[in-house]
Amino acid sequence: MKYRQQLKGLQPYHPGKSADDVKQAYGLQQVIKLASNENPYGCSGKVSQAISHELLNLSNYPDSSASELRKRVAEHLGVFQDQLIFGKGTDEIIHLLCRAYLEPGVNTVMSDFTFLQYKRNAIIEGAHVREIPHLNGRHDIQKMIDAIDDKTNIVWVCNPNNPTGEYVRQDELINLLESIDKSILVVCDEAYFEYVDADDFPDTISLLSDYPNLIVTRTFSKGYGLAALRIGYAVCDPEVVSTLNIVRETFNTSHLSQIGVMAALDDQSFIKECHLKNRQELEQYYRFCWRFGLSYYPSQANFIFIDMNMESNKVAQHLLSKGFIIRPGSTFGKPTGLRITIGTPKQNDSIIALLSHFVKVEANSQNSHMLSQ
Repeated sequence: MKYRQQLKGLQPYHPGKSADDVKQAYGLQQVIKLASNENPYGCSGKVSQAISHELLNLSNYPDSSASELRKRVAEHLGVFQDQLIFGKGTDEIIHLLCRAYLEPGVNTVMSDFTFLQYKRNAIIEGAHVREIPHLNGRHDIQKMIDAIDDKTNIVWVCNPNNPTGEYVRQDELINLLESIDKSILVVCDEAYFEYVDADDFPDTISLLSDYPNLIVTRTFSKGYGLAALRIGYAVCDPEVVSTLNIVRETFNTSHLSQIGVMAALDDQSFIKECHLKNRQELEQYYRFCWRFGLSYYPSQANFIFIDMNMESNKVAQHLLSKGFIIRPGSTFGKPTGLRITIGTPKQNDSIIALLSHFVKVEANSQNSHMLSQ
C-alpha cells in the first residue's frame, strides 16, 4: 500500500513497558513504574468525587470548546479565554502545531537532546529538522538563534528540558524572542512547570502580551497527576488559537476529563505538597550520585538523568527484574544514561539501594578483571 514518504524509517512511538508486561515477564506481584514521569502521589481526592457525579451523563458528547474549563484556566492563569486551546495532553498540541505550521520546504529548530515528539511530528509533516547540540543538558540558545533563517517556522524550547531537567533562564528566552522575526513561533513546552523552583525561570505568561509569536504549552498529566485523563493546553495569541482550531478534532477532550481537571484546579494545596516532596526526594538522588562519583543534571522537574558510566540497558534490565521500570538513556541516544522519575520516599529508598548495590558489584567485577590481566 502507498503511504507518505516521510513515514519511511519511522517506528511507532513506544512510551515504555507497562507494569502488567513486567509482572508477567518476571513473575512479579508488584511493579513500580518510574519511567514516564507520572505523579507518584496520584491526584487530588477532589477529582474522583467530581467525576463520580457525572457518570450518568456518558451518553452526551463533550463540550467541544471546553467552555467552562477554558474559563477556569483563564482565571487561574490571568489570561483571556480566547488565548487558550486544549488537547489530549501536550502531545496533541505539539501535533496540531506541526500540522498547522510545518510542511515540506520549511524548517524547525530544536535541541538534539530533548523531547522526542517535536522531531517526530516535524518529520511526519515533511519539514526539515535542525537539531542544535545541547550545552551540558541545556538548550544552546545562541546556537539555536544562529540556525534560524527565513525558512524557519517553529523553534522548540522544552523548559524544563525533558529528559535532563535543565532549564532556560528568563534572560535567555527574551534574547531568543528579541533576536528572531515575529513570524517565527517559539514554543515553550512547560510540561513540568509545577515542579520548578528556580528564581530565574521565565515568567512566560507575562511575556505573551509583548511577543505574539510565543506559545506556552502545559499539561495536567504531570504535577496534577491526571495522565489518564489526557488534557494539555496552549496559551498563545488568539490568531494562533484560531489556526489550531482549524486542524483540531471536534471532540478532542472528554467530558469526564474536563470535569476532573476543573476539580484538580481547586486543590492547589495538593500541587504545593507534591512540589515540596519532589524537591526533598530529589536530594536523595543527588547524594547517591555524589557518593559514587556519577554525573547528573540538576533537575527542575520530577525526574533526574544520571550518567551511570556503564551500559544503561544493563542497569535497566536489572531494575526490571527487581520490579522497577525506568527509562534507559539509549532512548535519547545516551547509552550510559538513566532517566528516573522521582517517586515516593519508599520507592526512592528501594531503587537507590538497588542502584548502589549494582554499582558496587560492577566496580568489584571490573577491579577483579583488571587484576587478572
